[in-house]
Amino acid sequence: MKNKFITVKQAAEKITDGCVLMIGGFLGCGNPNKIIDEIVKNGTKNLTVISNDAAFPDVGIGKLFKNGQVKKIICSHLGTNPEAGGQINDGLVENELVPQGTLAERIRAAGCGLGGFLTPTGVGTVVETGKQKLTVNGKDYLLELPLKADVAIFEAYKVDEAGNCYFEKSTQNFSPLMAMAADTVIVEAEHVVKTGDIAAESVHTPHIFVDYVVKEQDHD
Repeated sequence: MKNKFITVKQAAEKITDGCVLMIGGFLGCGNPNKIIDEIVKNGTKNLTVISNDAAFPDVGIGKLFKNGQVKKIICSHLGTNPEAGGQINDGLVENELVPQGTLAERIRAAGCGLGGFLTPTGVGTVVETGKQKLTVNGKDYLLELPLKADVAIFEAYKVDEAGNCYFEKSTQNFSPLMAMAADTVIVEAEHVVKTGDIAAESVHTPHIFVDYVVKEQDHD
């Protein structure tokens, strides 16, 4: 069995300048904070971040904004991070706002190898700008395209030695979808257990989607 364990330093080195980076979490809940802190330390720049939100200025994803490392963010809302909002308003960061359900489905579409999907969400609003609109059975839909990343990072409550992941409660959020939609997937494990200790029905992300595991207690 492949040894998937790497240090947080090795994990952050896999995120390079200009990387398209998916980050799991919801308002910081489920953010891989150790990996993010190391990315901040490295000063990796021009990142395109795909996430639900920008968290808070001093929490999780928000630290990347505070350090000026984000070129673009694709997300569903920004209201809790005035630093991110200010950078977008000042033209320093590009922003693509995506309805939350559409964001999840665009990520899932990439993971499942789909060319896109049709949704009525956003029809007749600014969301439809620049998108193809189709009429099916008399109803208008937007064609939404898949979202794929170079690297996905997220935290899981339990990860076994093979890389199977269990998420505690709401920390699951977008992470299982992101694990399917990136070339490289790195999970930050709060607890590492033996393979088989996570019941099969409790595995939210199977090990086949996970390339690397960072033990949360590792710092070098």
